[in-house]
Amino acid sequence: MDARVRELVKATIPVLREHGVALTTYFYQRMFRHNPELNHLFNRSHSETGKQPTALALSVLAYAENIDDPSVLAPVINLIANKHASIGIRAEHYPIVGKHLLASIREVLGEAASDELINAWGVAYGALADVFIEAEGKLYTDACTRDGGWSGWRSFRIVDKVRESAEIMSFHLAPSDGGPLPEYRAGQYTCVRVFVPELGVMQPRQYTLSDAPGQGHFRISVKRDAGTVSTPPGRVSTRLHDAHQVGDLIDLAPPFGDFHLDEACSTPVVLISGGVGITPMIAMLNRLTATARARDVQFVHACRNAEVFAFGEHLRAVAGNNPQVGLHVFHDEGAVGDGVRLGLLDLRALGDVVLQPEADYYLCGPTGFLQAQIATLHALGVGSGRIHAELFDTGSVAT
Repeated sequence: MDARVRELVKATIPVLREHGVALTTYFYQRMFRHNPELNHLFNRSHSETGKQPTALALSVLAYAENIDDPSVLAPVINLIANKHASIGIRAEHYPIVGKHLLASIREVLGEAASDELINAWGVAYGALADVFIEAEGKLYTDACTRDGGWSGWRSFRIVDKVRESAEIMSFHLAPSDGGPLPEYRAGQYTCVRVFVPELGVMQPRQYTLSDAPGQGHFRISVKRDAGTVSTPPGRVSTRLHDAHQVGDLIDLAPPFGDFHLDEACSTPVVLISGGVGITPMIAMLNRLTATARARDVQFVHACRNAEVFAFGEHLRAVAGNNPQVGLHVFHDEGAVGDGVRLGLLDLRALGDVVLQPEADYYLCGPTGFLQAQIATLHALGVGSGRIHAELFDTGSVAT
């Protein structure tokens, strides 16, 4: 990529900052109109609510801002590549995306989009696409060559369905072919694909594998998205809760994800979660108590009240049977007792037992929750290298 191409791409930064979401919203509308066969690859709810166009706009802007040294975006590229692999984005999809992205730039910017500018963005997009294609190719190869692995979608049978709280339901899933399952890293996710009648297409959703590997089945724990005044209920979570029963078949992708427990370390571990962000933390906790009992583990969780507190009985049993595990639960409302504190999570109040200087911190939950906890950790002197976080949002990375 020569200097002129980089110069032209950087010249679009002010426009991307001001009109990026409008551009990417137009792009998705254009692509789905001309290539409706791609509808099954994308979360239509995120497109309709603006989450997906916003995530793409931020990614395009970040690429333009770092075009002189795209290597600084490696963590974000790795995160996105894992998400792409889980929903089945393949090399042949990138020319289609590129065609509609360049056409959208031309049609949205109008006369400001010169042929030279469009050609420059074509070169820049091609370079980025090559990076993703290579990264995703490695992920696909690893997923299908490991013991028990596979490529694409695999049929699973729901062998159990367990209510964990008023909002969260666990699904125990076993391969319908009776074959083995691959090992995965605690904290990773799978992608579920179900048919949504009102859209007339299959829809993918990524859910954390909420138990440690080696159980003989996969487990996902799904929060019912009840919607809000401005957003409709979740199409897939609602169908899973209401329409899918024990014995039903469902399609799964192999495990992917770059947020996972580092098992090579021997440091203390602090697991911090909010709401349904508890799911990867349960997988990590179960893995640690099964394979690394010498590591001190502090489990810190916050949720609204006892009704929505998932896995409470399991957590109390694990803490009771493992002296190296500490349990700290905060509820926004309701009664105190049984180890529960009332009020918002305050890491400072937990003291040195939890906030150990050499610990590694794993966090998962909503955006505002994570931003607050990470800011507190930084204020307490915890370096970024010991903070590992994932937002339960579209294309998001916590820093």
